[in-house]
Amino acid sequence: MALLPILRYPDPRLHQVAKPVKAVDARVQKIVADMAETMYAAPGIGLAATQVDIHERIVVIDVSEEKNQLQVFINPEIVGQSVTCKVYEEGCLSVPGVYDEVERPDRITVSALDAQGHAFTLQAEGLLAVCLQHELDHLNGKVFVQYLSRLKQNRIRSKLLKQTEPA
Repeated sequence: MALLPILRYPDPRLHQVAKPVKAVDARVQKIVADMAETMYAAPGIGLAATQVDIHERIVVIDVSEEKNQLQVFINPEIVGQSVTCKVYEEGCLSVPGVYDEVERPDRITVSALDAQGHAFTLQAEGLLAVCLQHELDHLNGKVFVQYLSRLKQNRIRSKLLKQTEPA
């Protein structure tokens, strides 16, 4: 396994739309293992392949307190969502140190393949639903700050660009 470099906003590669995984094979399973190691080391609760410059529809999530319940979603799609929405504070490994409120459906149904390539459907609510929607946005080329006002987006972009400038 290997730690993968995480792209930082406003890197334009974060806006690439991920392509479907054609087959769940050893190559994809290695990507999943590397992504999981990267997510846990960051530390984070979710990571989309787009964030590590792999533009395939792969997400890893672990919202457990113990960090021992890894969930893998290959080619995930939201197939249902509640009409009711809820506001949650979100953060992102690609936007370090930035947290803000985003409104999303509070319950969703997702279909995907697991790490062995088996199809499954999952109903999620609360933190898991938020995390799934956040990570699926990444696969579709969207970063959570795009839900914020233009002023906040510009401030975040400026702040993160200043952090990457050489001293």
